[in-house]
Amino acid sequence: MTLGTIYIYRVSDIRYCMRRFGPECCDMRGMLGFLILFLLSKQPLHGQALADQIANRRGEKPSPGTIYPALKNLREAGFIREENKDGKTIVYSLTPRGEGALKIAKRRFTRTFLGVYP
Repeated sequence: MTLGTIYIYRVSDIRYCMRRFGPECCDMRGMLGFLILFLLSKQPLHGQALADQIANRRGEKPSPGTIYPALKNLREAGFIREENKDGKTIVYSLTPRGEGALKIAKRRFTRTFLGVYP
């Protein structure tokens, strides 16, 4: 099984749980940094596009007050960089340090959650 397969399966379970029991059952705040790094490993994105893709994956859109502080923390840690595209829109991308951090996080995620679901 690949990490992508495990991740897609987990997301569907989280959506089911949130629909049935409400968002309190599956608080995703601790996963936000990992999810941002994962999405930016696929392509550079601006904040709104990140929020939209996160909403597609977890069923609930993070507020600007959640996503932008997380982006700031990741930037200050050297995991992502920002580039001003048109004087207004900031696009975020992964740095080499962020790629390394994501690789470690994927290993830890897999070790933690592999086998949780039959």
